[in-house]
Amino acid sequence: MPHSLSLTPGTPLMLAGALLAALLGGCARSAPPPAPPPPQVGVVTMHAQPVPLTRNLVGRLSAMRSADVRARVAGVLLKRLYTEGSDVKAGQPLFQIDPAPLRAALDGALASLAQAEANATNAHITAQRSRQLLPSGLVSRSDLDNAEAAERSTAAAVQQAKAAVGTARINLGYASVTAPIAGRAGQQGVTEGALVGQGTATLLTTVEQIDPIYVNFDQPAVDIERLRRAQVAGSVTMARGKQVSVQVILADGTTYAHTGTLDFLDVSVDPATGAVALRGIIPNPDHQLLPGMFVGVRLTSGAVNRGFLVPQAGLLRDAQGPYVLVAGADDKVVQKRVTTETLAGPNWIVTEGLADGDRVIVSGTQSARPGTTVAAVSASAAPADAPPATADVAAASGAAAH
Repeated sequence: MPHSLSLTPGTPLMLAGALLAALLGGCARSAPPPAPPPPQVGVVTMHAQPVPLTRNLVGRLSAMRSADVRARVAGVLLKRLYTEGSDVKAGQPLFQIDPAPLRAALDGALASLAQAEANATNAHITAQRSRQLLPSGLVSRSDLDNAEAAERSTAAAVQQAKAAVGTARINLGYASVTAPIAGRAGQQGVTEGALVGQGTATLLTTVEQIDPIYVNFDQPAVDIERLRRAQVAGSVTMARGKQVSVQVILADGTTYAHTGTLDFLDVSVDPATGAVALRGIIPNPDHQLLPGMFVGVRLTSGAVNRGFLVPQAGLLRDAQGPYVLVAGADDKVVQKRVTTETLAGPNWIVTEGLADGDRVIVSGTQSARPGTTVAAVSASAAPADAPPATADVAAASGAAAH
């Protein structure tokens, strides 16, 4: 016997609700998932501005003046009169050579001079008497000629003896060896008691003038020629003479406190390296810089008239050269090929390829592809005047040359 289905008053409502829920669940399962949000990237807004034109090179320090102190007369070295490594003045005694033999030589030269002067006086008296007696016929013309010849010869001997005295005085003065220039005296080269100046001028020490001090470095000739062409084109203004500044970067990456100027630019190119030799002069009042040290050199030789400072993270390269990714007005990524000049601290100087207001992507570049949409947010740019690390000095120089 079939069972009868009993319906309560609320049963139709419950069935309708279950059916509606089933229909809504089916619709929800068939709807596509929502699109993921665009990747977020950091951008820096570009503005054209004059930018100092710098080159990061490697140099070596050398003394501005260097003088060898040598024994100019033969003798035994008695003592050293200075402290090794101390500053000395020009003309300050540094060594003492035994003066006794030299003083004896001077005394002998003075005695020879006295004898020559006595002979000259006697010859002059004889010649004068002969000249007075010649009219009376008591002296022949031949005797007068001989007397005058002796007078002239003895006068010349006096001059020769005076020269010998002068030489002896000079040699005696050389017994006190003095500093030829003011500077820092180096290590003693010969110990006391040694025979010096015998045959050759013995090197006793060296005096170096290191305030100011020279820094010698090279710049690729192609780099200099490219800058000259850029100046002719009007994109670069080159400094001249003392307006070219030279900064020294120490081994720990810090910038030396005193800024120098360009002192010398060679007129020829080294065929072995293809570079031009330059020299800067740097103030060194505390003698912190020493000859022979290798240092980084930041050469500021002018300014780019209209450049953009692009952080290094924003400049990308491929087989075709450097480029940047720009977030356009619609937040779509655009690739722009650029022309770089050189590094200015942590930034590249870009001279072509960008426009005022361009938003260059500097972070999140791995998620940005040309044509895709991104969420651009402002990124803080590093200070433009921060110095590069010491280890990157040579690498930055090579990159700038390209």
